Amino acid sequence: MMKTQNPLQDSFLFESKKFEDDRGYFMETWNYKEFGLPEFVQDNHSKSFQGVLRGLHYQLESNPQGKLVRCTQGAVFDVIVDLRKSSSTFGQWFGIDLAKPELQLWVPPGIAHGFYTLSKTAEIQYKVTNYYHPSAERVLKWNDKELGIIWPFDQDPIISCKDKNHSISFDKCEKFT
Repeated sequence: MMKTQNPLQDSFLFESKKFEDDRGYFMETWNYKEFGLPEFVQDNHSKSFQGVLRGLHYQLESNPQGKLVRCTQGAVFDVIVDLRKSSSTFGQWFGIDLAKPELQLWVPPGIAHGFYTLSKTAEIQYKVTNYYHPSAERVLKWNDKELGIIWPFDQDPIISCKDKNHSISFDKCEKFT
């Protein structure tokens, strides 16, 4: 397994060793000793169609949630935004194409997360460090001008009503200490 630091503080890419032969492939996708991340309490799985943008989601500091994200089918452009005031990368964003199942992105608590579906369909699986708390969930505006995220599309994405109607700008969102 290879671990690479991302531009955002405390965020990493993990790439599992993939053993392929004429039958297919095998890989170990999670190993506590190898990854050294906090304990996970829940696994989530979502399927999205091309043009769908989910996020940018985070949970408040009272119920923060770290995520280990991977795209198991298809391809997505995955984006994270640092909301931690004490971080050296506060207010910065990082985006990466996740298009192979051996690549995983660690999103620490205090970082907003979202993705845009590049392929006809895409399936995302992610482990989380805290349970989902609806009252603590927030949505950061995907097109906030202050953040200047460069998304890989030129027409408006498909967004859920919840994300559209409840998103907030970076200057108004609750930051982490």
